[in-house]
Amino acid sequence: MSDSLDTYLYAAVRTPFGKFNGSLASVRPDDLAAHVLQALLERVPQLDPAAVGEVYLGNANGAGEDNRNVGRMAWLLAGYPVETPATSINRLCGSSLDATIQASRALASGDLGADGIAVAGGVESMTRAPWVLPKSDRPFPAGDVTAVSTTLGWRLVNPKMPAEWTVSLGEANEQLQERFSISRERQDEFAARSHRLAAAAWEDGFYDAMVTPVKVATRKASTVVDRDEGIRPDTTVDTLAGLRPAFRPDGTITAGNASPLSDGAGALLVGTAAAAGRIGTDPLARIAGRAASALEPQSFGFAPVEAANRALAQAGISWSDVGAVEVNEAFAVQSLACVDAWSQLGLRDPEIVNTRGGAIALGHPLGASGTRIIGTLAAVLRERGERWGVAAICIGVGQALAIVLENTDLEGAAA
Repeated sequence: MSDSLDTYLYAAVRTPFGKFNGSLASVRPDDLAAHVLQALLERVPQLDPAAVGEVYLGNANGAGEDNRNVGRMAWLLAGYPVETPATSINRLCGSSLDATIQASRALASGDLGADGIAVAGGVESMTRAPWVLPKSDRPFPAGDVTAVSTTLGWRLVNPKMPAEWTVSLGEANEQLQERFSISRERQDEFAARSHRLAAAAWEDGFYDAMVTPVKVATRKASTVVDRDEGIRPDTTVDTLAGLRPAFRPDGTITAGNASPLSDGAGALLVGTAAAAGRIGTDPLARIAGRAASALEPQSFGFAPVEAANRALAQAGISWSDVGAVEVNEAFAVQSLACVDAWSQLGLRDPEIVNTRGGAIALGHPLGASGTRIIGTLAAVLRERGERWGVAAICIGVGQALAIVLENTDLEGAAA
């Protein structure tokens, strides 16, 4: 067995994230993924697509047009070599972060060669997720059957599952709110901050190089989608305070302090140090640590705490070394619970979390969000001149993933 190889992020790109039934609603998920794969390789024109050893693509639903291994379909639709193998990975909201981890492991092990290259990415069209009809235990039932939405959350639940495990995502996070006494006001403040920082990031041009526009053709005309649709720059704590609770009559979680349903795709180019010559560019960051964690399903929002701790331990650093954090904002309450816990462990300043906005504003297309936070983290580290960063994401049914990145401009510098 060869010694473990260091793995690096060389390029990152994503589509704008569209609102549910928004501008990307007419675009099939396999076409959306093919588009972002093309955009990724266009950014490294020296790289021969045939040099990509494997494609790993995350996708949470996989019940509609994204079925039949959407990673393989997208690679073929993009017009790339049929000899390149591809797989689709489902770890729900963490699917594309898992794709990145699996690509990194394959490279580190030497499975793709000392100068190996892989593509990791993810896609989700929550708009186009279908309704499904479960098959009857007996043929030709006399009664009605009910179509089940595959857009989000539990469906076709196994009755053997304990009821406390299968509560809705919102109810699970109301329980988290009770556990940690995180007020509605704090959640709304966090949500308003997400919109404010995301809007500022777009105005500053931060996302210009990271986002590839999508041309959407309709029967009457075609339009170009070039910005995330969910950002509301005028959002304030006062406007959010007027929204009704979404899951409990007296609850704290609303449509304003939770992430929306979204459509989008993202892709990353990863490789070993020796792959730089074939890629034709220097890496952006080193993948220094990666980890998963799990706990009881209804506490999934708090799972990133331990995943990030394990990834930091693998990287050989502590929270006091971290200069930037990207945590996927599934809900404001779970993001705050994680940040509070990390602060107790040495996170030097909560303000280094999601400095360019988060999923509450930008959107959360389940299978693509991991690539967004990785690409954003690498860019923030370089923008701020920080060496170490953490990307973490909570995952339904009680899991989480995290990756530690090291800014290659500062790689090997004194801690």
